[in-house]
Amino acid sequence: MENSKNYTKFILSLIIFGSNGLVASLINLGSYEIVLLRTLIGGLFLTAILLYQRKPLAALKNKRHFIFVIMSGVSMGISWLFLYEAYNCTGVSLATLIYYCGPVLVLLISPILFKESFTTGKIFGFAAVLAGMVCVNLKSLSGGGFSKGILYSLFGAVFFALMTVFNKKGSSITGIENSAISILSSCVTVAVFTAAKYGISIEIPASSIFPIIFIGIINTGFGCYLYFSSMSSLPAQTVSVCGYIEPLSALIFSALFLNETLSAFQLFGAFLIIGGAAFGEIMKDRVRVDYVTIKIPCPHIAKSH
Repeated sequence: MENSKNYTKFILSLIIFGSNGLVASLINLGSYEIVLLRTLIGGLFLTAILLYQRKPLAALKNKRHFIFVIMSGVSMGISWLFLYEAYNCTGVSLATLIYYCGPVLVLLISPILFKESFTTGKIFGFAAVLAGMVCVNLKSLSGGGFSKGILYSLFGAVFFALMTVFNKKGSSITGIENSAISILSSCVTVAVFTAAKYGISIEIPASSIFPIIFIGIINTGFGCYLYFSSMSSLPAQTVSVCGYIEPLSALIFSALFLNETLSAFQLFGAFLIIGGAAFGEIMKDRVRVDYVTIKIPCPHIAKSH
């Protein structure tokens, strides 16, 4: 029951994150300013809730896990900086496609760091998800700005993977506490970078105030709470496969609200993403059951000798 709740929270967070582009399109500010304000508002929102709850902080009991969560937030901030820079160089679709190589990296290192074995179902499901992402973004592959944009996207993918790894390593810090620390760490990272490169002087147009508050509280604060509070309880491979629901939902939101049309090939790619994620999770359990069944007779055989 608890695991089902974590799956629901994780998927809902990905759908919320998928609407980031839609909300950001209503904000008349630069990308770095949007990232800075959303992390600041989201971090303060979660910190206020955390202080209101007056619960003992797990971070004070486990300093090592506290450092891991901070490193996760720093990695998240750096990954967003690279991603938004890639948007400017090579476009949203291609940058997103390359950025989501991050879950591939998590999948590859999960057997080493988290002792999660590969299963046939998980591998086939992940392959279908990757094929779906290529189908969805195929048109963008012929665009310009490759070298610089791809480099930024790849750096973003690496820090995306680091964010996931560090957060799972800080497993004793969960819920709102985890989310607040992660977002505030991300905010500080983005603020330092923005101040060093551009200086911090933000003038918010009146028409952008509500969208900024919305993306800060709902898309960042609430979304990151759902994401981080559920991710630590899910296998790293599950996080990798299901993570592709975010760019898929972004595509659907763009089609529904921004009048961006979807081709038949893109719809086929969307089907592969959803089907691959579901297949990987369903077949994962089946393979494990078969594995246990095969191993059970072994102790009996050993005793008979």
